[in-house]
Amino acid sequence: MTPIEWTVMARTPRAHANNVVELLQPGSFVKLVNQPDDLPPFQLLHCRGGRCWVRQQAWGPMVQWEVEHRELTGVA
Repeated sequence: MTPIEWTVMARTPRAHANNVVELLQPGSFVKLVNQPDDLPPFQLLHCRGGRCWVRQQAWGPMVQWEVEHRELTGVA
């Protein structure tokens, strides 16, 4: 198998095909998977292409953190 064929196969989302993606609305609060209980939730700014931008309320308005959508869960 050539490296190009391997790269294409590695990108095939077979392992994640059965996962349900949670709909997260901008402005809602989310937590990271395995986030410690003493860390407050993050505010979700927006998501695009499987990536989401979040921030802590204590951070300045220009400070954002980019994380994968699958690493976030909504706060009930």
